[in-house]
Amino acid sequence: MLDVFRIILSPLNIVYSFIIKIRNMFFDKNIFKSTKVDAKIISVGNITVGGSGKTPAVIMIAEILKSQKKKIGVMSRGYGRSSLGYVYISDGKEIKKSVSESGDEMYFISQELKVPTAVAERRVEGARHFIKDSGIQAIILDDAFQHRWIYRNIDIVIFDQKFLTESKPIEQKVLPLGLMREPFDSLKRADIIIINRKFSDKAEIPDKLKQHFEGKFVFNAYYKTIGIYDVKTHNYFDMKEFKGQKSLVVCGIARPHSFLDVLEKNQIDITNKMIFNDHKNYTLKEISSIRKSFYDTNSYSVLTTQKDAVKLTNFSKELDDIDIYFLKIELKLDEQEKFNQLIIKSIN
Repeated sequence: MLDVFRIILSPLNIVYSFIIKIRNMFFDKNIFKSTKVDAKIISVGNITVGGSGKTPAVIMIAEILKSQKKKIGVMSRGYGRSSLGYVYISDGKEIKKSVSESGDEMYFISQELKVPTAVAERRVEGARHFIKDSGIQAIILDDAFQHRWIYRNIDIVIFDQKFLTESKPIEQKVLPLGLMREPFDSLKRADIIIINRKFSDKAEIPDKLKQHFEGKFVFNAYYKTIGIYDVKTHNYFDMKEFKGQKSLVVCGIARPHSFLDVLEKNQIDITNKMIFNDHKNYTLKEISSIRKSFYDTNSYSVLTTQKDAVKLTNFSKELDDIDIYFLKIELKLDEQEKFNQLIIKSIN
């Protein structure tokens, strides 16, 4: 049914592709100009819709630069937030805004990294405010590959390996026919490409796509499970402690298969699950459904993602009698040291 719907919309694909092509040509020919700001810019983005692993990549890069004592910040558009314009989320010590005002990803990043964070639709204007407010020397821009108005020192594009190796041909077309924001030839703008196999085995890039990756620094990445944490107390638990337990699995992320796969591989019972849309804004209606499902299935606990956990904490009163845990993961690279050197070099 979904493929039929895409075919119906296929005429719009021609229009969208034309707009993307003309826009990129204007930037390439300097008719549209990228503006420099008073900080080094590292862009982390993708050319597909959702679920590639940008947020773990942003956190990894930030940790690399923090280890070099660089004064850095993270800024994104703040997808799904209730606020508009530039919003200063955290100064690195205190989170000044709510999850709703920040967006789930930026609130999670603020908690995890303890660095200045901000959101803004207009990246140039937002970056200038952000630099003034925080005094940072470098900004990691989350989801900014298509936002060419701001000059960047290095452009990083991340792919879900499954998209390259297992997608249907129609899915590797530009929106709305496929799942691509831009065609593969846009990768000529990228400096670094990360292929995220998540919890799967490493696979080769299909021959038909290899030409688009030639001449680039290409890194293979994977997720490493750190453990399971109590949402309320932040106490750590080894995944073995959840082996065989009947948990209610709750998540609202793009492409949740990797989350479910790793739970299953660790012999955690995922029979009972509630899968919501990406960036799900939970309301009392969903919380009531979670409570009902939890008790109806006699589940031991609610098990969720770290991104969902920051939103569920808004309902600590309603979920006071339920134990909630989140799975913590980190993004790692096969050639980590080489990648680290490239990132450090880009801002020195």
